[in-house]
Amino acid sequence: MAASSPCLATERKHWWLINRKVVDKNLREARALITTQEQSNVSTAVGLLDAALALSPRLEAALELKARSLLFLRRFREVADMLQDYIPSYKGGGGGGGGGGGDDGSTSSLGAGDHSLTASSAPLPRERANLLSPGRERSDGDRSFRCFSVSDLKRRLLAGLSRSSYREGEWRYLVLGHACCHLGMMEDAMVLLQTSRRLASAASRRESVCWSDDSFGPSAGEDGCSAAPPFSDSESASQLLAHVKLILRRRAAAVAALDASLPAEAVRHFTKVLDTRRGLPGSFAAGCLVGRAAAYRATGRLADAIADCNRALAVDPSIPALRARADLLEAVGALPDCLHDLEHLKLLYDAILRDRKLPGPPWRPHHDIRYGDIPANLHTLAARIQKLRGRIAAGEGNNVDYYSLIGVPKGCRRPELERAHLLLTLKHKPEKAVGFVDRLEFADDHRDLDAIRDQARMSASILYRMMQKGYASIMAAVMEAEATEKQRAKVAAANAAIQASTVKTAEKVNAARKESVLGSDKAAVAASAAAAAMLQSVFCRDMAVVGSMLSHRAMPVKYEALSC
Repeated sequence: MAASSPCLATERKHWWLINRKVVDKNLREARALITTQEQSNVSTAVGLLDAALALSPRLEAALELKARSLLFLRRFREVADMLQDYIPSYKGGGGGGGGGGGDDGSTSSLGAGDHSLTASSAPLPRERANLLSPGRERSDGDRSFRCFSVSDLKRRLLAGLSRSSYREGEWRYLVLGHACCHLGMMEDAMVLLQTSRRLASAASRRESVCWSDDSFGPSAGEDGCSAAPPFSDSESASQLLAHVKLILRRRAAAVAALDASLPAEAVRHFTKVLDTRRGLPGSFAAGCLVGRAAAYRATGRLADAIADCNRALAVDPSIPALRARADLLEAVGALPDCLHDLEHLKLLYDAILRDRKLPGPPWRPHHDIRYGDIPANLHTLAARIQKLRGRIAAGEGNNVDYYSLIGVPKGCRRPELERAHLLLTLKHKPEKAVGFVDRLEFADDHRDLDAIRDQARMSASILYRMMQKGYASIMAAVMEAEATEKQRAKVAAANAAIQASTVKTAEKVNAARKESVLGSDKAAVAASAAAAAMLQSVFCRDMAVVGSMLSHRAMPVKYEALSC
């Protein structure tokens, strides 16, 4: 037994040395492949790093290289699965864990909410305990040696411990922040990128403590060259952080406007978010589309709201988008389509209860869905489905409110209807409905962009046909109203003509009556004049007779003198 114990220790040491050599070889080959920055070579490097991590699961260099390689290959889900304990909204890891340490088993766990120096109590790896920096070459060729006091040695030792702790955690937050941004988890990305920048600043301050008095440059590696990350990101973390903050600020303004009953302002802010120059992640864009659909519904533009829900479901089939579209279809009276969406929603609820977990990976946040509310929602949904089936059986399935769909009031005129229909047709053509897909980015490699475009085009075609049918129905009602109005105008014109003829006849009768009255008056005047003339002639004759009678007699005249 005493003889076999040294042999066992020798074999164990030999096994450890072999694994160490294999790991170092894989790391060297992976670095060489990563330097080329080609997709195939980086994929091969990921396989080598997996083999190295199988032998040494907590090797910090291998973990960092693998995370950066996955980020370069745009395999963001794998990055999130690898570092999910560092995601702030992930509650399964109990804060932050899963930190990588050296090959000897030392770990440095920097959680998402804890940035303390947890590695200061861990044993320092042997290869990192370089207390004395290498000498520098003088101009005359002599090598200088510097002497340190005990206090200086203690200060540099503590600085080395702090530097190792912060440097081991910094790349996790940087890489994971980029991955969360591309996955649509903007709040987590903002927290991670801010943490990465804060850790980098703290590490830089602590590194400056162990620099020599006349050196204020970046720390050099073992080969004398400054250490650099294997990949140079196309955009710096600060620029990405500024972009994330701008997007979140605009979305917060849109939500606040919607809560304040300002739907037009909410539509404007959501449109700014969706029309950003940078590519938006698909899941984040789907949430903004659902929010803008709610704002459109508040303004009475139901066709635009249904179109946004169709886009959201094509990009990210989620429960909120499906529920919003079902409510909109019920509001316009499209009960069969609403029933189809509600049955699909019921299947999703059943799947959640069967799997006993929410859809998607465990680290993805679900702000609008809670597992405890699923049974009550399922019961309410079943009652709603039963009620809709009863309404469809009663004959209400074809009573679509096309006025609400197109957005025109009842009794509208032809120009108003044509203008609203033209705007909707130009905006929601099936050929133009897939243009928004090109402005988005998708982290799921298994999702086919052609399938997303086909689904968006099919949903847009259904909505387009519904709008055309509504336009034809409303136009028929408008034409019937115009024909009725024309008929009413004709009847009114005929009545007016009859009334005018009646008035003319009455005027003629009145004129004839007036003429007859005037004629009778003239005859009376002539008769009275003739009577007067007759009386005058009789009077004159009598006067003549009297004169003749008086002419035969002498009338005595008495003259009297007039006194002066």
